Amino acid sequence: MAEIIQKDGTWVFDGDALRLTPGRDRNVSPLRRELGELVVPLGALAGLSFEQGKRTGRLRLRLRDGADPLLQATGGRLTEPHDPYQLLVDSDRYGVAEYLVDEVRRALLLDEVPGDPVDAYLLPGPSVPLSASAGDGTASFDGERVRLEWNWKTEESKASAGARSLGIAEIEAVEWQPAVGLENGCLRFRLRHAPTKAPAKYDPNAVELWGFKRDPLMALVAAAVQARLPHPAAAPRDTPALPAQREPDSAAGDDHDALLRRLRELGELRRDGVLTDEEFTRAKQAVLRLL
Repeated sequence: MAEIIQKDGTWVFDGDALRLTPGRDRNVSPLRRELGELVVPLGALAGLSFEQGKRTGRLRLRLRDGADPLLQATGGRLTEPHDPYQLLVDSDRYGVAEYLVDEVRRALLLDEVPGDPVDAYLLPGPSVPLSASAGDGTASFDGERVRLEWNWKTEESKASAGARSLGIAEIEAVEWQPAVGLENGCLRFRLRHAPTKAPAKYDPNAVELWGFKRDPLMALVAAAVQARLPHPAAAPRDTPALPAQREPDSAAGDDHDALLRRLRELGELRRDGVLTDEEFTRAKQAVLRLL
């Protein structure tokens, strides 16, 4: 087992998972304290690196793309104080940090963990129910419904519609963006069949964020919702279209050639990793029944 204990937090690796516990230092961000301990399975890891500085160094954990709903929802836009996958290391613990890196890298090699993206979340996301207040509103999520409530700073046309209640089945996507410079951020829920280009200030399905201390807590709500949406890489794939009927003579020959081409296409999709073996088998059988 490899372990490093710092004011910023404690990281422990037991060969199967890396356990990340935020520290109790007052400088630890509210997001990391609220998120609590993270258990990252070895199969979700893409790598671990350590950067030395004059007074402090930094451990940086990389996850496989698509493994974590928090990273998926925030698009990698969490800054250093709020990123749970970074750890500040005092100079007298550099040797321990390097040992931890070596142990994780050795385990990744021995287990032959691939570095490619995944099509299912390997971390569960924040626990629910949870609620966060920032910007012009409060966002709450109980695992089934999102509730948006407004405060006195909300733009009048948005507030006049009252609180919003969104079922998870209505939500197509969720995004969290921090305020950057003069640009405000947002927590936005995109609904199925209801696209909008309205700024967050006027969008009744979005909380506008202004760059204050509690803004990052909205990322936890985004991650909890993201964990319950279909994984972006596991969207249903089209199965071969079934012709209504077989046409005689030359039309039948054309259908036969088209089906053979479809079989070749399916084979290429499996080789490229777009289709799993199970999906390929089902699609292939559907085509063969038509030949």
